[in-house]
Amino acid sequence: MNIELTASMMCANYGHLEQEVKNLEAGGIDSFHIDIMDGRYVPNFAMSLNDMRYIASATSKPLDVHLMIEHPNNRIGIFLEHLRKGDTVYIHPEAEYHPSTTLQAIINAGMIPGIAINPGTSVETVMEMLRIVKKVLVMSVNPGNAGQMYLPYVGKKITKLLSLKDDMDFELYWDGACGADKILEYAPRGVKGFVLGTTLLFGKDRPYGETLADIRELRF
Repeated sequence: MNIELTASMMCANYGHLEQEVKNLEAGGIDSFHIDIMDGRYVPNFAMSLNDMRYIASATSKPLDVHLMIEHPNNRIGIFLEHLRKGDTVYIHPEAEYHPSTTLQAIINAGMIPGIAINPGTSVETVMEMLRIVKKVLVMSVNPGNAGQMYLPYVGKKITKLLSLKDDMDFELYWDGACGADKILEYAPRGVKGFVLGTTLLFGKDRPYGETLADIRELRF
């Protein structure tokens, strides 16, 4: 089964960021997940524009940029100008008055448009946007911090989104508290990719390549 694995770079060792990028790339990571937080939409500050620019310059792999910021349309241009065609940009629909305008700017720039859905956001409130985006990032934890506990009611939301994805032409991705058990359960059901953080990838005192190989060898 061909699944996509993306590294949550807010969990990386920033004292050796260049080496982290190289090790992940050599280990077989598919893309790099960049969490941008403004301290307003979520109660935390995480990666910055400069972090994103550096990682973009250090790898040929795609970037998944997750904008956890208020009114992303006001700032979308400064992110898009440093990305490459084919990179993904996720926004949170609740953070914008007219999210479809921001998504159109992402499309016009040649990027892949996506929305991130918080645990407390219902599928019904984003239904129309599902016809615009190509990727849906389901948050299995409340956004803003790494290492949180999985919220089990998110599973029902994933089931509903999986029933819609073929008709509306989007792919589904998992973000938050992603362990091997979640990949084993949801990859066979149709979840395309998984964001890997401290639960499975970082801080494990073993080469990234070994961990990624173990994931790809899971028996679905």
